[in-house]
Amino acid sequence: MDNGKLAKNTTLFSIALATQKALSFIYFIFFARIIGVENTGKLSFALSFTTIFAMLMDFGLSQVLIRESARDKKAAEKYLANTLGWKLLLSLVIYGAIILIINWLNYPPLTKQLVYIAAIVMLIDSFALSFFSILRGYQNLKFESLGVILNQGAVMICGFIVLWLNWGMLALISVYLIGSGLNLLISYSALKFKYRLLFRINFNFQFFKTMLVLALPFGIAAFFIRIYSTIDTILLSKLADDRAVGLYSVAYKITFALQFIGVAFSASIYPAFCHYYANAKELLSKTFVKSLHYLLLLSLPISIGAILMADKLIGPIFGAEYAPAGPALQLMMAALVFIFLSFPVGALLNACNKQTRNTINLAIVAIFSVIANLILIPLWSYVGSALATLLSYGLLFFLGISVACQIIDYNKKYLWLVLLKVSTSGLVMALVVGLLKQRLHFIFVIPIGALVYLIMIVLTQAITKADISQLKILLKK
Repeated sequence: MDNGKLAKNTTLFSIALATQKALSFIYFIFFARIIGVENTGKLSFALSFTTIFAMLMDFGLSQVLIRESARDKKAAEKYLANTLGWKLLLSLVIYGAIILIINWLNYPPLTKQLVYIAAIVMLIDSFALSFFSILRGYQNLKFESLGVILNQGAVMICGFIVLWLNWGMLALISVYLIGSGLNLLISYSALKFKYRLLFRINFNFQFFKTMLVLALPFGIAAFFIRIYSTIDTILLSKLADDRAVGLYSVAYKITFALQFIGVAFSASIYPAFCHYYANAKELLSKTFVKSLHYLLLLSLPISIGAILMADKLIGPIFGAEYAPAGPALQLMMAALVFIFLSFPVGALLNACNKQTRNTINLAIVAIFSVIANLILIPLWSYVGSALATLLSYGLLFFLGISVACQIIDYNKKYLWLVLLKVSTSGLVMALVVGLLKQRLHFIFVIPIGALVYLIMIVLTQAITKADISQLKILLKK
């Protein structure tokens, strides 16, 4: 694939993800306001609970499909046939396990029924992921981009109809079946009609065993990522109640709606890290420092602004009953800085053949997250879970940066100077926002605060014309 087509596909997929995040957030606001805190908690729990089992369904096989189909398009049919065969068997086992576990945990009937439906959504998504993985191996992101948008669009439109007709919670979660089914149809049709791929189901144990060995490193890493990113909701549901999950999900949704910025930036710098590690260590060091610089510039004002405006944002947007989620949002937004900075650190470790150490770091953070939630939820409920999230992502960043110090000799003095300049700019912005938030509506305060921050980073030279030019070049690449 030529560079122009690659850039076009990557840009298209990034736009699709950003659109999906925006639609998902808008839809979440509407249904959260209409169904209330407790029902939002039930729905969030059902989706989070089944997400853990999605990792067991795939366990890194999607990465193997991408890599092997990219290397040999003719081999794609064989890899896909064995993946589909074993996923069919696993789907029966995993769905049965979900039913047994949710009943053993003794949840209310409605929660169990929501989980049953969410589990079917998870299984459909797992098969669609396999099809899209082959398409990624063929270096075609167009159909996945289309699927991402149509999936969320279908969920949003059908969800609004269900809310308007007041058909209840089971109908509300069932709309995800429509979106996932549409996604599966798009991925299947693209492979069948565009690439003429023959769909077969195979159960070659020896071949699948080879695939599983290849998938194991990816699967282990995915397992720990799933644990520390979803265990908070699950433990909160069991140790607190649905109301706590509902309040926490608002803070979580706002924070992670912004995550696509870091994901897109990480995708841009990862190829450069790989190339520079092999050919130009000095450029690797400079690019790493600049990536931390730019992400700090982006994340710190968002974090400070949201912390200050939390009490003014949640009530008007989600409704008065969600106002108690303010302290949780403040803690989660403090974690946003560590979340953003962890992207280039993780990309560096993977690019420099430190993926095993990165997996170990993820394991440490996953275990820490479970322990922190078990301790803090009984003390402070959903606020304790938000604090556990802040501590977990802080730990992930510091574990990663300690390894980065061993890989490259980067300019720490420059980063400390950047932190000082950005923090000073953020502090001035915070003072202005703090003075205006009681006098003006947040719609006016937010752009004023952003303008003050932009002026300050120029005055303090936290960003220069050269930085802006470099950032443009990096994003274009």
